[in-house]
Amino acid sequence: MRPTLLIASLLVALSLPAVGATPQSQLSTEGERSSYLRTGRYAEVIALCDAFAAKHPDAVRCIDFGTTPEGRPMKALVVSRSGARTPEAARSAGVPVVLIQGGIHAGEIDGKDAGFLALRQMLDGEAARGALEKTVLVFVPVFNIDGHERFGAWNRPNQNGPAEMGWRVTGQNYNLNRDYGKADSAEMQAMLRLVEAWDPVATVDLHVTDGAKFEHDISIQVEPLNAGDDALRVAGRTLRDGTLARLRKQGSLPLPFYPSFVESDNPASGFVDGVAPPRFSTGYFHLRNRIAMLVETHSWKDYPTRVRITRNTVIAVMELMAKHGRDWRAIADAADERAAALGGSQVPLSWAASDKVRTIDFRGYAYTRTPSEVSGALMTRYDDRKPQLWKVPLRDEIVPSLQVVAPKGGYLVSPAHAEAVAAKLRQHGIAFTRVEHALEDAKLESYRDETPVFSAGSSEGHQRLTVDGTWSSDSRDIGAGALFVPIAQPKSRLLMSLLEPQAPDSLLAWGWFNNAFERKEYMEDYVAEEVARDMLARDPALREAFEKKVREDEKFAADANARLEFFYRRHTAWDERYGLYPVFRTDRVP
Repeated sequence: MRPTLLIASLLVALSLPAVGATPQSQLSTEGERSSYLRTGRYAEVIALCDAFAAKHPDAVRCIDFGTTPEGRPMKALVVSRSGARTPEAARSAGVPVVLIQGGIHAGEIDGKDAGFLALRQMLDGEAARGALEKTVLVFVPVFNIDGHERFGAWNRPNQNGPAEMGWRVTGQNYNLNRDYGKADSAEMQAMLRLVEAWDPVATVDLHVTDGAKFEHDISIQVEPLNAGDDALRVAGRTLRDGTLARLRKQGSLPLPFYPSFVESDNPASGFVDGVAPPRFSTGYFHLRNRIAMLVETHSWKDYPTRVRITRNTVIAVMELMAKHGRDWRAIADAADERAAALGGSQVPLSWAASDKVRTIDFRGYAYTRTPSEVSGALMTRYDDRKPQLWKVPLRDEIVPSLQVVAPKGGYLVSPAHAEAVAAKLRQHGIAFTRVEHALEDAKLESYRDETPVFSAGSSEGHQRLTVDGTWSSDSRDIGAGALFVPIAQPKSRLLMSLLEPQAPDSLLAWGWFNNAFERKEYMEDYVAEEVARDMLARDPALREAFEKKVREDEKFAADANARLEFFYRRHTAWDERYGLYPVFRTDRVP
């Protein structure tokens, strides 16, 4: 089909005006008016938010839920004809809430234009009829607003349109879809307040892929499905499969996994599915016992095509929410109760694909892999005029890769770290109390690792830390002002993901406690020599242990520093807190 005919057919499917025609509605976007060759600036979002509320005062509220670091208002449209347009009214009436956000990566801006189109069509009764009577939609057109206004061509070099778009990260260079768990950015903290207020049963995160060229035009991933509460996984599968079925019926070629090759640029390597850690939207919300959907249109489809498919996805979600939302809300509430009873149970904190492989048919294009005269590397070249069925491996059996037994009581955070950790817990709506009196000789578990691995580089402004220690029984004095964080609460899984040291996005993993794993005091060699001689003279058993180690451990015997540290570690001068994680587990409520 010729390009002009293709665009015309897409415009008919979208019920859009042709280029140069008068828009059907004052609620149209710059994208719509340009036949999706362009997308508008953030001023358009502000204007449309007000315009929708003015035209549909019975159904739409325009709200601010935060301010970006560059001073821009963060806008959301609250849309419902159920009568429940406040969080309190929605909770009281049991109306399910769905949060749909666009532009978390502001170069991937399909969700903004598609969302406004879908919203107008729903309000006009052209699509998802009756859905707004049964649900509340909270629509955030652009999450990463400062990044959206870093506007220009080639901001997404691996993407086919629009002519100009925003930037992937925020004005402070945060990648918001790496920030859910750690919540460093002002934007994410505002989003978490919005989430805490409205408590959406499902959140839909609208993206565009990077990667290879192939025929598939969208991928849909949902959690809980491989992870999280068992009953809620059934709801997650219903949402995913229902969305996929509707997209297929509308002519799309959707995928249930993210199409990123195992080996970069090598189609024959196939794909691996998984569960994202909680820095990502789909890895975060299942820890709150809620559903999250990741929508990824294919970057090499043109912008009109991507907007159409994203719009279809939004409509599909709203239809499914109208049909199942109240049931899913009840399942989520029951999941909260189950999560509050996880103390003493084994809880998965990360997941990975097993070694089980199956071969799938994947609709790609003919390609060659030959050495490049430019880079010298083996390079893939696609011929998108020649569709080709690839038979490639897929690993999609997902199993827990880290499981931890939850404490029966909860966690104690040392007074020195209490204020910083309390602020982070508040951001996520996790309950805690202050321990006003000192605890003497408290029976608890402590975690220690004296051989931590610090990352060589920075990630999201942090030096990440990897530990490989163990929890062990301990008795300690805990000063007044410590935090007690009970495991008996609905967000117990999220709590464990933040405070269990080996969880992939724990506060420890993001470098919050690096100081505890840095050695701060030392003993001069000549002092250590004197201390060692005195200890050897006074303790025959120690002398025997030292001489045995020298005889049997050649590496130790040849290392002067190790020999001196043998004594330093056994002396009262040694820092007992070195490598000690300042968060403890307890089986009792203090």
